[in-house]
Amino acid sequence: MKRFLSLALLCVLALSLASCHGAREKKSFEIPEAFDTSRNYEISFWAKNDTNMTQVGIYKDAIAEFESLYPNIKVNLKLYTDYGKIYNDVITNISTDTTPNVCITYPDHIATYLTGEDTVLPLDELFSHKKYGLGGSEVRFDSPSFDELIPKFIGECEFNGSYYAVPFMRSTEACYVNRTFVEKLGYTLPETLTWDFIWEVSEKAMEMDADGNFLVNGQKTMIPFIYKSTDNMMIHAMYQQNAGYSTTHGEIELFNDEAKKFLLEISKHSGTKAFNTFKRAGYPANFLNAGQCIFAIDSTAGATWMGSDAPLVDIAEEKLVRFETEVMTVPQFDPSNPKMISQGPSMCVFNKEDEQEVLASWLFCQFMLTNEVQIAYSQTEGYAPVTSKAQSSAEYLDYLSRVGEDNEFYYDVKLRAVKLLLDNTDNTFVTPVFNGSASLRNAAGELIEDVNKTARRGDVIDSEYIDSLYGEVISLYRLDQISASKGKLTLGELPVGSKILLFGLAAVWLSMGIYVVIYTRKRKN
Repeated sequence: MKRFLSLALLCVLALSLASCHGAREKKSFEIPEAFDTSRNYEISFWAKNDTNMTQVGIYKDAIAEFESLYPNIKVNLKLYTDYGKIYNDVITNISTDTTPNVCITYPDHIATYLTGEDTVLPLDELFSHKKYGLGGSEVRFDSPSFDELIPKFIGECEFNGSYYAVPFMRSTEACYVNRTFVEKLGYTLPETLTWDFIWEVSEKAMEMDADGNFLVNGQKTMIPFIYKSTDNMMIHAMYQQNAGYSTTHGEIELFNDEAKKFLLEISKHSGTKAFNTFKRAGYPANFLNAGQCIFAIDSTAGATWMGSDAPLVDIAEEKLVRFETEVMTVPQFDPSNPKMISQGPSMCVFNKEDEQEVLASWLFCQFMLTNEVQIAYSQTEGYAPVTSKAQSSAEYLDYLSRVGEDNEFYYDVKLRAVKLLLDNTDNTFVTPVFNGSASLRNAAGELIEDVNKTARRGDVIDSEYIDSLYGEVISLYRLDQISASKGKLTLGELPVGSKILLFGLAAVWLSMGIYVVIYTRKRKN
């Protein structure tokens, strides 16, 4: 027993050293007095692009320009086609301290990264640093000041009392409408779309002739209303009705009566096949451009795929249908008080043992906020720059003024989508960020996806069904654990090494207890 206990203690000691390795050596970042230009640095930058080679070119040009300003810093670009893959790779690498230096990501994801010790760098002190902060005296490029960051956009990057990111680009959702078909059905588009209007027109569009062709398009296929991001669809409905989604403390409020009413309404139109989702139908733009959809809701960043003349149209030319495209805000419950989500990628900097390496990473992150990068990237899609410095520049204002000059660089649907966001920035909102907020977002979309699938199958959906669905989704995404911890780290979210250490310690204490009992009994005997 003594030998067993000694061996167990040695194992636990080894596990504790392995579990703490890296976290013990890494310390909180302190800004160096000066950037050491006598050394060479190699930093990694993980970014996302939508298979858009123009965006890839902008990343590469930005890196080349930055490296010309700082010859001792080499930036290695790693491209992803999906934010979820970036998130998974970062989570995997946190335990081995092999995270990137700079990463394009979302605040919901950063909240999970922060469960590691000193992983993501708080940027508050760097923002205001006289030498190397935003607009700092030692920065070798025309950096924006903190005051030149759009307040709504930088505000999205603050949680847990600190700024853990800077915005890179911003977008919102838009409803791309086939105005030609709406008017053919006898309707006039209102100034602001409402849910009731979209449901009514969508049901009207389902009328067919004796041969099974839809009257509005003369085809066998028609899905009047397609929503790409069902999580945003549910979030919009909750915020527009002040129905509750979550609190900043991580308390879950989504599963309420207003959400149930909305899901029951969706089920009616899914049952008639007037509504469908991206996951079940396919990309909304493809149906819109083929004359098989009337209301296609997608990000403003997807505007270059929308419309008969879209530069990135993704269907065969012979399937294209000519129609007039209208770009409108997402449907509202209260048109007098519109609410629309603000979304788009942000950038975070990861903490490392070498403070000079971290400072080099921050300088590159800051360079991505310059007018050259902001304007160039925003022109590739329906994004808006995140600084007033870029938005008010003569170059950008000239770009916006030339809407419709061609169907490529000045594509009218793309520029109208950007203007939609710029005109509605004050009407945008963001959801609270906490450890587990990404799971809640996924759960919101799952509710609609499940209801849509079940209704299209012809099964009955009623209040009892929704209550049962609530329970299933809460369990599936472990939202009961999030609510109990109010967004804080729970045992189930601890790193594997930490779990092994805790269970190992428990086993050793249990073994010691057993040994004491056995030894005491032997002495008595």
